Amino acid sequence: MSDRTSRILVWLLASCSFIVPVASARQPVPQAEASQTATDVPSASKSDLSAAQPPPPHAFWDRTNILLFTGVGVFRGLDYASTRNFQARGREEVLIPDDVVNNSAGFASLEAAGTAASVGLSYWMHRAGHHKIERWISVVHIGITGFGVARNYSLKSKHTP
Repeated sequence: MSDRTSRILVWLLASCSFIVPVASARQPVPQAEASQTATDVPSASKSDLSAAQPPPPHAFWDRTNILLFTGVGVFRGLDYASTRNFQARGREEVLIPDDVVNNSAGFASLEAAGTAASVGLSYWMHRAGHHKIERWISVVHIGITGFGVARNYSLKSKHTP
């Protein structure tokens, strides 16, 4: 498979993985709930209304988010290591400028910024009440980065043995 074809596949998979969470974030309202009228509400007691309320949203730094953010950080670290590995084998990085990739501190900062951006975007979705998207951001980030890591390690060396 050519390098150009590989890049096209990476971008195609990345764009498709962003469409799925956004499309599934909106749940349709069931017909039974949509057909209720305002006259049904006064007949219900206060305890019935409080039982019908959805549970309060989870805390942002709950166990699930901590594990997801840790996964994002681990996979960004693996991306750093796999990029350094394939550069040592004579390959060129095509997605990021050489000035960034060849600078250890700059490239590590870029990976840390990617992790921080993922956490920040998840927090924004949490504050907006989009809790499923909040979690899916990290899941998709882990998936895309994992794909990149696997691709980096699977590239053949340009050096002759």
